[in-house]
Amino acid sequence: MRNELVAVAVGALVTFAGVAQAQGAPAQGTPAQGAAAPKKAEAVKAPAVAKGKTEVTWWGHAAFVIRTPGGAVIAIDPWLTNPKAPKDTAQPEALDAILVSHGHFDHVGETKALAQKTGAKVFGSFELVNLLGLPEAQSVGANAGGTFQVKDATIHLVQAVHSSSYQSDPKGPSHYAGAPLGYVIQIEKGPTLYHAGDTGPFAGMELIATQFKPTVAMLPIGGHFTMGPAEAAQAARLLKAQTIVPMHYGTFPLLQGNPDALKGELKKLRGAAKVMDLEPGKSTAL
Repeated sequence: MRNELVAVAVGALVTFAGVAQAQGAPAQGTPAQGAAAPKKAEAVKAPAVAKGKTEVTWWGHAAFVIRTPGGAVIAIDPWLTNPKAPKDTAQPEALDAILVSHGHFDHVGETKALAQKTGAKVFGSFELVNLLGLPEAQSVGANAGGTFQVKDATIHLVQAVHSSSYQSDPKGPSHYAGAPLGYVIQIEKGPTLYHAGDTGPFAGMELIATQFKPTVAMLPIGGHFTMGPAEAAQAARLLKAQTIVPMHYGTFPLLQGNPDALKGELKKLRGAAKVMDLEPGKSTAL
């Protein structure tokens, strides 16, 4: 994958910094994996969850923070310093769980720093969690098929189709980080969320639909490294979710898919799913 990025850089130098961040070593000025997140001058308390509602906050790229009616606070792929991240929103001060789909820099993000700050348990592939070097009490290394309870949220680890490697030092070697994952989060008295991680469409999405019946699917649509809008529309058809939340688009020049294109592709398939185009930093009740 790194060779591919180098080739892109040679052909179009203007995109190099964004590409390097997307799938390889962090670009200059970007914190390395596992590095502490930049401190904000003033911490602002997160807004309270609407009573009886599940709230989702998109932090740009594939990063989300979920707050459940039962008080669970769950971060997914927390690269909270990505180019689309809100600049005026404080990072979470309290987390119960951090779910990491795979080892690439733009998904591990600030996982280690957030876990150290909040004491949250980190869920991910067995190999990746071991590479992060967190205390055993916070490390939940597992694989597709694993199921875990976090307050009123039941978390299922499911398949994704992608690659996964991890660099603790941007100047050091990449290490195999296990199979990539997606996550299904069943919330008591709330929606069932599916975060696909980085993936292309695959037939197993139909099994995810049958087994878990997700109501909200967070799907990558940027293309190049993941599904584009046409493939994401096919995934939506397989998943039968009522609502699609687009992610992993627009962060870098190569990720050209967008929500309007997804809407057009869903219309071609006569899909009934609604596209919920979230604004980074704004909490939305589900």
